[in-house]
Amino acid sequence: KVGHSYINANMREYDAPFGGEHSAHYYFRDNWYADSGLIAALIPLQVLSDSGQTLSALVAPYRDAYCNSEEINFGVADPAAMIEHIAGAFPDGAHDRMDGLTVSYRDWWFNVRPSNTEPLLRLNVEAKEAETLQQQKANLEAKIGATPP
Repeated sequence: KVGHSYINANMREYDAPFGGEHSAHYYFRDNWYADSGLIAALIPLQVLSDSGQTLSALVAPYRDAYCNSEEINFGVADPAAMIEHIAGAFPDGAHDRMDGLTVSYRDWWFNVRPSNTEPLLRLNVEAKEAETLQQQKANLEAKIGATPP
């Protein structure tokens, strides 16, 4: 689940110092678990200043660690039924239902969840290798049976 109330509750439950969404909302424990774009902008500036490195040099190890699909949106008639269909198609992966369905394998994982704000199903895929990412992304797109809008 996404949205301020879910993030706030989970941050408190897990004593998380930081939470964020793809929609560019960033929440901070030290800011009363509130969203702050200003803090989110100042922290990387401080890291850049302290390190003396370029941003590209600082993020390279993280950017290169995994290949990712970015978020892909699908219009589907029944997102909940589609999530169950997808869960059944990947029985051998480790399933987590905290936010939609996340299925993890040794060298790749995906998350599929309904949007809370639009009639869409959202898919994210990551893999250690670009070829695995492309294969699994195509596999998931075929299982969803729709073309991204």
